[in-house]
Amino acid sequence: MPIKAIALDLDGTLLDTIADLAAAANAMRSEFDLPALEQDRLASFVGGGMAQLVHRSLTDAREGQADPEQHAAGIAAFCRHYDRLLAVKTRPYPGVVAGLEAFRSMGLRLAVVTNKPLRFTEPVLAQTGLLPYFDIVLGGDSLPEKKPHPLPLQTVCQQFGITAAELLMVGDSHFDRDAARNAGAPCLLLDYGYEDVRGLQCAGIISSLVEAVDFVKNAGSD
Repeated sequence: MPIKAIALDLDGTLLDTIADLAAAANAMRSEFDLPALEQDRLASFVGGGMAQLVHRSLTDAREGQADPEQHAAGIAAFCRHYDRLLAVKTRPYPGVVAGLEAFRSMGLRLAVVTNKPLRFTEPVLAQTGLLPYFDIVLGGDSLPEKKPHPLPLQTVCQQFGITAAELLMVGDSHFDRDAARNAGAPCLLLDYGYEDVRGLQCAGIISSLVEAVDFVKNAGSD
């Protein structure tokens, strides 16, 4: 079927946010007298939303779980630091603006579907100049469920008045692939994000958002 709309992940897909996320995470760790972690280590903790990032950053473990009191204090500290560091070094990846411009010129509707809290999602899109491209912005706390649950993509389809097969999900992680699969939507994964996606089955692995344009043009042309 032809693609009528695009849903895009945020961190690791549209925006390279890791420097600012890592700075906020290390500022949080310093409040608990914990040493700073390398940026690459913290990048491996991204995915699943802020609550998971705080758990992992506090425990320095992908599956780590901080105790409830420490976790609550960690979230408060992380939010306080990330509010001031939100777009210090964060920038769109190469090809993102060109890809978004191409999608809009094709008449496609665009949505951001991220597990990042909405309180950070809309401001960082605005501060990096990307917000005007999007008709819908869904954060990880916008709905009762987040990726990999299909509800965010189902909500986008409902608001756009399209079927899941007409919505292309573009992301950089198994959360994006699984959300698309669970919703019945095709998915492209970018290879420059915060997860190694080369082993994930999807509609294609791409190196730039511009490459998604050809996929959209060819969809439904059989």
